[in-house]
Amino acid sequence: MATQTKQPAGRPYRKRKRALSELETRERITEAAVALHQIVGPARTTVKAIAERAGVDRATVYRHFPTVQALFDACTSHYYARHPMPGPEQWAEIMPPDERLRTALLQLYAWYAETEQMLRTGIRDIDHVPAESREAFFGYFEVVHAALMTNRRHRGRARTRVSGAIAHAINFNTWHSLVREQQLSADEAVTLITAMVQAAAH
Repeated sequence: MATQTKQPAGRPYRKRKRALSELETRERITEAAVALHQIVGPARTTVKAIAERAGVDRATVYRHFPTVQALFDACTSHYYARHPMPGPEQWAEIMPPDERLRTALLQLYAWYAETEQMLRTGIRDIDHVPAESREAFFGYFEVVHAALMTNRRHRGRARTRVSGAIAHAINFNTWHSLVREQQLSADEAVTLITAMVQAAAH
């Protein structure tokens, strides 16, 4: 009769402990990369700097993240889990376009204030961001723009002006100029921008 080989009782525990250690190492690397992206920007973030901040060697960074895209994917998931982008689907039930615009801008401008340092360095270094991550970032604002153009019945040049005004309204640099440089409150900035969009229709 065949006998069954028994594994040492400690082996499953050691495997679980090792898996947990690997997850913790991956998390440290991700957090180190996110912090450096925010402090110095993607263009100046090196694998050496990530490894030093995470307390690992460069080979360990490459083992967990063999490509720049893989590292950016992890950083994006990590950061946006803690600082979620305002969801355009939240505004779908607000039918009056100007009311929807105001609601969206208040949420978006609050998110800009929360994520200002990361957005500032990320936008500055956007050409150093992998194409897939860059396209996803721009794609979000395309979805926002489309949501804010819904139910607007303007045609011809009026629609072009309104579209341009909304694109300007949702831009991070617009928020930064009005709130940080001109020192308007978020509510004042949104009121001003909403009036600009309304004027663009005429």
